[in-house]
Amino acid sequence: MKQNKTLFMVEIAIFAALALLLDFLSGLLMGRFWPQGGSISLAMVPVFLMAFRWGVKGGVLTGLLLGGLQILTGAVPFHFASWIIDYFVAFAVVGLAGIYMNKVVQNYQDGQFARANMYVIIGVFLGSFLRFLCHYLSGIILFGAYAPADQPVALYSLVYNGTYMLPTFIVCALVVITLYTTANKVLLKKAY
Repeated sequence: MKQNKTLFMVEIAIFAALALLLDFLSGLLMGRFWPQGGSISLAMVPVFLMAFRWGVKGGVLTGLLLGGLQILTGAVPFHFASWIIDYFVAFAVVGLAGIYMNKVVQNYQDGQFARANMYVIIGVFLGSFLRFLCHYLSGIILFGAYAPADQPVALYSLVYNGTYMLPTFIVCALVVITLYTTANKVLLKKAY
């Protein structure tokens, strides 16, 4: 039992560090086009991997640690509430994709790849959508001053955050499906 807890904590740390590295590399490759933050990034991929490996707890803790690491490594929030909403909460809720862990694991183990991939997409969509909601609400509450004078703040936040979160969801879903399709025996190994 103690060995499993240690493995769990080590994997959280490793996957959160990998997520931070992927976020950094994504920023270098794709640049940062959004002036108030946000980018098309692969940072959520390790969080999804942990969510589908350890469930909600593993995914949420990995996302929470990722948010903290981003702040520690130089993310400069506009407001203190932005630290909470845009980093800690936004990445923690990505881990809620873990509610589909059992369906993903069972279908891959049964060789039902199409069905397993469907649950992966649903889980990745859930995590991405919940993260989008955090950024959307933050955009309305904290960044509304940046909206053009003739545009409603809610529409501004929807468009601003949607322009990077939709492509991020698509890219992350493709990467996670590719990883699970090619290496599911390694990724889905029950560690507990």
